[in-house]
Order: sequence, then C-alpha cells, then structure tokens
Amino acid sequence: MKNRSWAILTAILMTTPFISGCEVIGGIFKAGVWTGTIGVILILIIIIFIIAKLFSRKK
Repeated sequence: MKNRSWAILTAILMTTPFISGCEVIGGIFKAGVWTGTIGVILILIIIIFIIAKLFSRKK
C-alpha cells in the first residue's frame, strides 16, 4: 500500500508541468509582479510630486 502511494504521488508530480493550470498560475504571478511594480512607481511619483509642491511654496 505504501509503495502504491509513492507511485501515485510520483505520477502526479511528473505530470504537473504538463497541466495547463500551472500556466494560469504562472500568468497570475507575472501579472501580480507587474501590477506591484507599476503601483510602487506610481506611489513614488506621487510622493516626489507632493514634496516638490511643498518645497516650491516656501520660496
């Protein structure tokens, strides 16, 4: 029984790269990385803009 469990587990692990669901999950992670990167860049631009406005008023 124990050998059969290992055989099933091995078969599942070997076929995992061929399942299209893995591609979907990979696409979601790629989209998440790009969304996070763009979000951080936008926040930095907004912070720099606010700081520039604050210092330009004092002159």
